[in-house]
Amino acid sequence: MDSTAPYLTDRADETAAGQVLGLVTGLVDAAAWLYDHWYLLALTIAACWCVGELVVRRLAAKASAERMALELVPAQHFDPGLEEIFRRGVQLARASTSMPWWAPRRSKAVQIRLRADGSSPLRYRIEGPAGGERLLSITPFGPAVTVQRARPLVDNPRKHVVRAEFVLRGKPIAPLRDVPLDPDPLQPLVDAVCDLRAELGDLAEIRLDIQRAPKWALRARRLQLMSDARRRERREAQRAARWVRQDATGIEDSVAWHLKQLVGGKQGGGGRRLVMPPVPRRVDPAEALGKLADNDHLVRVQLLALCASNTEGRAEARLSQLQAAFDVFGGGSRWAMRGGRIGPWRFGADRWPSRRGFERRWTLGHCQPPRANWVRLQELTGLLKPPTVHCRLPLLAGDLPTFEFQNPHVLLQGIYRSPDGRRRLVASYAKETLFEVGVGKAGGGKTERALAQAIGWAHAGGGLMFVDPHRDSWPRALPFLAHDALMDRIALFDLNAHGPAPQIGSWNPLGMHQGQVAHEVVEATADAYAAALGWDDASAPRALTILTASLTVLVAVNEAACQAGRSEDQATVFHVRALLTDPVFRAAALAGVQERLDDETLSWWQTVFPTLPPDSFAVVLNPIARLAANPVTRAFLGQGAGRYNIRAAMDSKMIVWVCPGGNGPTDRLVTALLARDLLRAVRSRRDTPEAQRLPFRPYFDELITLTGAAAETIASMFEDFRKYKVHVHGMTQLLARLPTQVRLSLVQNASTLASTAGSQSAIAPITAEWGDRPGPHVVATLDRFEHYMSLTVRGRRVGPIRITGPHLDEVFADYSRPRQAAALERAALAMAGAEPLGRLTTRATDQLGRVNQFLTQLAPTTPPAVRLQQKGYQ
Repeated sequence: MDSTAPYLTDRADETAAGQVLGLVTGLVDAAAWLYDHWYLLALTIAACWCVGELVVRRLAAKASAERMALELVPAQHFDPGLEEIFRRGVQLARASTSMPWWAPRRSKAVQIRLRADGSSPLRYRIEGPAGGERLLSITPFGPAVTVQRARPLVDNPRKHVVRAEFVLRGKPIAPLRDVPLDPDPLQPLVDAVCDLRAELGDLAEIRLDIQRAPKWALRARRLQLMSDARRRERREAQRAARWVRQDATGIEDSVAWHLKQLVGGKQGGGGRRLVMPPVPRRVDPAEALGKLADNDHLVRVQLLALCASNTEGRAEARLSQLQAAFDVFGGGSRWAMRGGRIGPWRFGADRWPSRRGFERRWTLGHCQPPRANWVRLQELTGLLKPPTVHCRLPLLAGDLPTFEFQNPHVLLQGIYRSPDGRRRLVASYAKETLFEVGVGKAGGGKTERALAQAIGWAHAGGGLMFVDPHRDSWPRALPFLAHDALMDRIALFDLNAHGPAPQIGSWNPLGMHQGQVAHEVVEATADAYAAALGWDDASAPRALTILTASLTVLVAVNEAACQAGRSEDQATVFHVRALLTDPVFRAAALAGVQERLDDETLSWWQTVFPTLPPDSFAVVLNPIARLAANPVTRAFLGQGAGRYNIRAAMDSKMIVWVCPGGNGPTDRLVTALLARDLLRAVRSRRDTPEAQRLPFRPYFDELITLTGAAAETIASMFEDFRKYKVHVHGMTQLLARLPTQVRLSLVQNASTLASTAGSQSAIAPITAEWGDRPGPHVVATLDRFEHYMSLTVRGRRVGPIRITGPHLDEVFADYSRPRQAAALERAALAMAGAEPLGRLTTRATDQLGRVNQFLTQLAPTTPPAVRLQQKGYQ
């Protein structure tokens, strides 16, 4: 038994050795066979890879079909802080993982789309997994940003398209530049697309995909960076060792070293010195990994860009502008276009083989970023939010409509110069331009712009009233209105009485021949006197009562005269004096209209009036005496049946030019009468259904002069006229000089605020409404005819933008008819019923006699005293 044991052991060892040898031989043979048939192995690997890639693509496409889109619309005051933007970035990174478990990594991303297609300066959209919609819909920006569900975008094919993918170049561990929020980091991108022209098919779009970093990829990247750092340190140590050895050898071989050895008696005794080579420095992970050292808020990004146009060369130029815009973010690392250039040819996303992959990622929203595109959320601060208040947005054709001649739906505003130098006549929509305010120094172009707007509105068939105390606007506008189609619509009421034989129109504020309501006429006239003279119930109650009672009687007389067909025999405001001081006239008037007066009014005349002392009438009669002393105002207001009828002008689209004269006490009273009558006429449009009210535009030049006579009336206009489709345009040199109630109503309700150059203190109230963007120091340096203005278009404010005021000789050059100017002035005076001043003055003087003659023919049915006794008055 003991003798066979070694034999068995040897046989087992031989068997094991044979098996190992056979295994090795088989492996060698298999390797040889694979070496000889390597293509089969390659085909197998390629087939497995293709099948895997096909499955991944199918799953990614299925996941991408369930993506959603949100559009973020910032308010004009949108001004987020760094913390708000950072929180938004955290939301985006978290939302990128809201995908089904089976979704491939390439589909787990959130995409930011910055798009300029002519509909807006820069549209800001977020696209991501449908499961992250709730998370992305609630932003840290609050109400300053409106988040709305976005519709799919469908682009028409363009003839010329260029594509680009941006990768991070430079130090892979270095961050991008820390771009401040003021000015907006998006400003270079906005400037790159500011001259985009939608009519040429221009399109520019940038897509930034954000994807949370997979841990395995981050570890692999860190290992690679650490290996590279250690390799660099070893190379540096080897280089330093070589230099040390060379330096030591050079010193020992030098003459100076040998002399030193001889002097010291050490020649040949010590041999060469021992040189210690430098040891490689230990690699610091924080220094070697840089921004990749920490896991917090580290993401991978993919940056794609596409520009298109129907015009050759524009897409390429736009892409170059975008590339320059991304240079602003360059720091230790920078954004650079992927690909290379060989002579005139560039190889990148636009060429084979990269183009197909670009198109797939662009269409499906897949994120397959380059290996180097690792960033921290803080580096993307400028791209994680929409444009802010610090971003200067261009004015697109869709933001402000283009002015079209003879189009009643638009209102000329001025000339806008686009960033590419093109000039365009811009306008606002007439139905949205409710009130306008123009501020600026004298000669800055306020009146010129208002005249251009008024002339454009007139040629479009609109009605207007231009009130100019100084009359300079009429000769300026005359040649451009001298068209046959307009002559029968224009009336000129000029109280300046210039020339050797002046002709003026006429107006009876108490006239009833135009269908006015009696109590409205009385109220309007009394209120005009009170506004011009500063009366109220506290300071002048008796004067108001006397004037109101007198006007009530005279209006009743006029009502009777009109019903009798004798409108030329109506009383005027100058007959208040006769009514108060002439017992015969007063008795005839009261007896003739007793049936038209209410009992309270008759009782006042019978019981209160006789108790008033004669000196109580002076405060009422003095202003009327001043009106009568001026032949122009006496002729204008002293006619029984005047031609001025602003309500009829509104309803028939008339063009009425009114030049009240100067700004003295008498002129202010006339202005107050005109303003209050305008307020009465506009409010009387309540008898017309809203759909049938024709738009009418009063233009008030020199608001300081007009509001000095009727501040409350002008303020009421800016508050009430919108309801009646009457839209006021006011111009003034100093907003601060306007009465407080007028200034507040102007600024509160203005659809358009405009300012030319002027002193900073005068302009400051307007720029304050714009948030001092631009500030007073900027507006104060404008050239002549240059304006900053804000407008209302489609319910939102546009601007402030810089506009060149339209010059009549340039914009309306084709409409100038200087040879027909004289004919137009004659027609306008005839439409106003203008007659020589002397004739009207004489007729005004004789008007009291005609009124007396009419009153004597009125046979009262019951004496006033008897009527009062019948009603119970003693």
